[in-house]
Amino acid sequence: MNRHRFDFSGDDSHPMQPTSADIILRQQLEYSLSKYFYEGCDRTLQNLLSNCRWYVTTQANAMTLVIECPDQVTNWRVLQKLVPMGKLINQMVSSAKIRVCPPESEGVPFEMRVDELSVYRDMA
Repeated sequence: MNRHRFDFSGDDSHPMQPTSADIILRQQLEYSLSKYFYEGCDRTLQNLLSNCRWYVTTQANAMTLVIECPDQVTNWRVLQKLVPMGKLINQMVSSAKIRVCPPESEGVPFEMRVDELSVYRDMA
């Protein structure tokens, strides 16, 4: 009796292609998270966000709030509001990041995990 043993690790299998239903569900989740986040912001934060392009993504099993700033002044104002934004996001999900992008060619994006919030509390 011949015995064949096949060992497959996760690295050996092909990645699953998301179905159209998966894509639609992810879009609905991102829309709902965006809406919940924006509605939880105070008027000052809402006005600040309205000057930027911002969106929520849920790639790689973590929520990321991406804020693209039109100029350096807005970029600095957004960075100063990381703590209140992080607190709000932390109420929504346990694993999340905020990425603040300055204008193109004017610096590199700054990224913070919301579980690092205690490091930035002095900035508030």
